Amino acid sequence: MTIRAVLRGVGHYLPERVVENAEFEAWVDTSDAWIQSRSGIERRHFAADGEKTSDLATKAAQAALENAKLDASEIDAIIVATSTPDNTFPSVATMVQGALGANSGFAFDVQAVCAGFVFAMANANALIVSGQAERVLVIGAETFSRIMNWDDRTTCVLFGDGAGAVLLEAQEGKGTSEDAGILATDLNSDGRYRDLLYVDGGVSSTQTTGVLVMQGKEVFRHAVEKLARTAHTALDKAGLNAGDVNWIVPHQANFRIIKATAQKMNLPMDQVVVTVQDHGNTSAASIPLALSVASEEGKIKPGDVLVMEAIGGGLAWGSVVLRV
Repeated sequence: MTIRAVLRGVGHYLPERVVENAEFEAWVDTSDAWIQSRSGIERRHFAADGEKTSDLATKAAQAALENAKLDASEIDAIIVATSTPDNTFPSVATMVQGALGANSGFAFDVQAVCAGFVFAMANANALIVSGQAERVLVIGAETFSRIMNWDDRTTCVLFGDGAGAVLLEAQEGKGTSEDAGILATDLNSDGRYRDLLYVDGGVSSTQTTGVLVMQGKEVFRHAVEKLARTAHTALDKAGLNAGDVNWIVPHQANFRIIKATAQKMNLPMDQVVVTVQDHGNTSAASIPLALSVASEEGKIKPGDVLVMEAIGGGLAWGSVVLRV
């Protein structure tokens, strides 16, 4: 008998405010055409004043629970991937736990920036496979609009706010690549590249929040190569190959990165879930958000093999292979 972490439910939440590219023209030297040509982004959502990361996360979690037809009391653990927590501590996950009324079990945050959701999924999988939890809510939630440098047109137009959530449940499998659930994960990081993407503030360094700083061309170069490699590594671990993949659900950072990674994997774009045009880069929220949208649209079918891959500051990158 093999225990697998099987996908039971998905959900997402987006703030009400939609910010079209043209809105930036009032205070940044940019245009809709410039933004779209470099990123594929057309619009994004920004959280309202007073709307916190935990608020977004809670609403996405509620949607996932509803989709799974489960009550919060039936959850053993909550993991939130975020780089924009409400407070230095406690964790966003404990705030979600309290808001949901999930008064048992445990909750904690994972911070791997845009790769956070992949890292959180690997943690959830380990908890389930080891028998420490039967049902785990995994949430990616961000309010990146709070850490933007509004004078830097190369970064401030790229990011948005949002949250996505999945509910994983322990189920028995045969131990083969035909099983439903998470079949393999692959995690990586390399701190030599930490200065390519970072926030220039923090509790210990400056006692300020800081703003995002990115060397876009270098991040792009690393992203395409590393994302394709981690996807192939995870597929090898699962005993599968690119021909077995039904959908890539990538981190939604930049359409050009998404397209180039698909080409390196020899997969057509009609097998890639793309939502970056409507949501921008929502960091750790982008994969579960894209997965939830694709599920709502009826793209994801039982038995489909999904590859979820992401790269973020650190640099940290990784992938998850999951059969629905």
